Amino acid sequence: MKGPILTIVVPCYNEEEVFPETSKQLSAVLSNLIDDFLISSESKILFVDDGSRDRTWVLIEKEMAKNPLVKGLKLARNAGHQNALLAGLEAAAAQSDCVVSIDADLQDDIRVIRTFVEKYRDGFDVVYGVRDKRETDTFFKRTTALGFYRFMNKIGINLIPNHADFRLMSKRALDELFKYKETNLFLRGLIPLIGFPSTKVFYDRKERVAGESKYPLKKMFAFAFDGITSFSITPIRFVTFLGFLAVIISALAGGYAIVQELTGHTESGWTSIIISIWFVGGLELLATGIIGEYIGKIYREVKRRPRYTIEVDAFSNHNEGKQKLKVLMNKVGK
Repeated sequence: MKGPILTIVVPCYNEEEVFPETSKQLSAVLSNLIDDFLISSESKILFVDDGSRDRTWVLIEKEMAKNPLVKGLKLARNAGHQNALLAGLEAAAAQSDCVVSIDADLQDDIRVIRTFVEKYRDGFDVVYGVRDKRETDTFFKRTTALGFYRFMNKIGINLIPNHADFRLMSKRALDELFKYKETNLFLRGLIPLIGFPSTKVFYDRKERVAGESKYPLKKMFAFAFDGITSFSITPIRFVTFLGFLAVIISALAGGYAIVQELTGHTESGWTSIIISIWFVGGLELLATGIIGEYIGKIYREVKRRPRYTIEVDAFSNHNEGKQKLKVLMNKVGK
């Protein structure tokens, strides 16, 4: 049986330090799978340059010139990791039977890509790469990550715990994913909504080979908050609850003040007044901020702006060129 055409999609942002090793290791994995007839010889690695400011795209071009397994896609600007990943998935889906997405830092165990393909051949449309342990993380990151997954589960968002963006998806699953048109992308939350047969493959995450993490603390919190507000209105309901709570506390305080007045035990002072003002003011600012976040998302959605812009497509153009050459040769033959 002919193996499926597999494309490995790798979003890259300022990855010149790690790119040579990433390309080398992924090429070896792909070659082994081809040699073992698990995948088609037409399978490729697609590096997506997300508007890098270093020499990442230059290195991708050089690698394409000498390595037939490597192709590239260059975005005109930095569109963000999720958009860059989506750009690669959309480009790959048109010419592949299945697609594996993986970050460029080689922290995910590329050896389990073989298992991904085996699971796909067993009939699974989505294969999630799940971290078996988080021992390489700091205590703070490990604790906050665990708290994030628990919180998302509590508010009704179905995430795969300890899974990032290392996964395999069939063409059928990708076609369904592309029907979700929202601008505020949170792929970890969208993909479980598809509902096709899925499974998990566990692996141990490694240290980054080179370079620095593209997800510092600030970005991690922003990403988590974006995921929460993209899939749930629970934060707004929580603000409503706080509003009711503030009203009840104010009513009780007012009742207490009236009782004190009637019994002649009133005492003048500004501390309680200032505290109450700060408390209510803080609630109002919190409510305004959270509601504003949702309004901002609505604002971005209704504009329907492109999620990314492709500057150089060295993946699709390659296949189009072969088709044009084939047509030209047929004409010459006639």
